[in-house]
Amino acid sequence: MTTPEKRDLNLVSLLWAGPEAAAEIATLHSTLFEQPWDSASLTELLEHPGATTLIARTGFPKSSVGFVIGQVAADEAEIISIGVAKEWQGVGLSKRLVEGLERALKRAGAKRIFLEVAEDNAAARTLYEGRGFTEATRRKGYYPRAGGVAVDALVMSKALA
Repeated sequence: MTTPEKRDLNLVSLLWAGPEAAAEIATLHSTLFEQPWDSASLTELLEHPGATTLIARTGFPKSSVGFVIGQVAADEAEIISIGVAKEWQGVGLSKRLVEGLERALKRAGAKRIFLEVAEDNAAARTLYEGRGFTEATRRKGYYPRAGGVAVDALVMSKALA
């Protein structure tokens, strides 16, 4: 585990990831999401011809501290999932992952990128709005929450110029 004083983004590498990284991403995903994706689901997703995935690794031996999964189809792309290990949150790694994915998707021919975020996820909304994403539409009551109250999903998009 990395201590806060050792969270140096200069020591983090962003690397291309394919199906071989599915188990590693699944392990990190399971620590971050209430309904985590398993290794088999991630393998299938990462095998898709349009999948573009970056994994953030640091330390000795290298350990995964973040990932972003995108997919491109024709001239449109989507951020499917992004996650950063709790001890690495708040230092700009999510921003770096999104920037890296945007560059990769643009090189792949995408003109516009979409994503979906829970309305109550303030940190993620701040990240995306700071990167120029704007709300395109919303899905009412899309994300279930404890106590039976569901929150809206915001569909956001951005032109990749």
